Amino acid sequence: MTDIILLSGSPSISSRTDLALHYAGDKLIKEGFDVKHISIQDIPAEVLFHAQFDHPKIKEVTNLLRNAKAVIVGSPVYKAAYSGVLKALLDLLPPDVLQDTPVLPVMTGGSGGHLLSIEYSLKPLLASLKGQCLQGVYIVDKCIDKQQTEEPIVDEETKQRLINQLTILTNTTANQRELLFT
Repeated sequence: MTDIILLSGSPSISSRTDLALHYAGDKLIKEGFDVKHISIQDIPAEVLFHAQFDHPKIKEVTNLLRNAKAVIVGSPVYKAAYSGVLKALLDLLPPDVLQDTPVLPVMTGGSGGHLLSIEYSLKPLLASLKGQCLQGVYIVDKCIDKQQTEEPIVDEETKQRLINQLTILTNTTANQRELLFT
């Protein structure tokens, strides 16, 4: 069973969202968590376009999310919301796929003008899947250096906000573990 799933909704091959998620994943691995990265790019386009609910890849993603102790969902901001391909994937999943699962939303965007995209678009979507959303982290593109793969988040304040949210996520996950075994 994977402890934490990183779900990237970025269709871009060169993605700041993916860099931020991999950075978070590396931090979690160093803390002893088992982490798995799922990208929207891993899902065949025809599966999304033709809404193939029963496709083996959709079943695999569903099982991974249902069995995760926590999930981090990342998306770039497009037109003041999450990516359409992320929505296409989430539309194919069962309505309770994130039932009682702590979920950390992470969004990246060109300016601070879309900061509330987490609150008004991504969190309601994740809540509709029964996820328990944390505050979330919005990262302005200029705070991520695509040339820095190990430390891509170059703004210290942004890095600290992400680390703080990861701490809350892991504490929530640890508390769930204790509850499972008491």
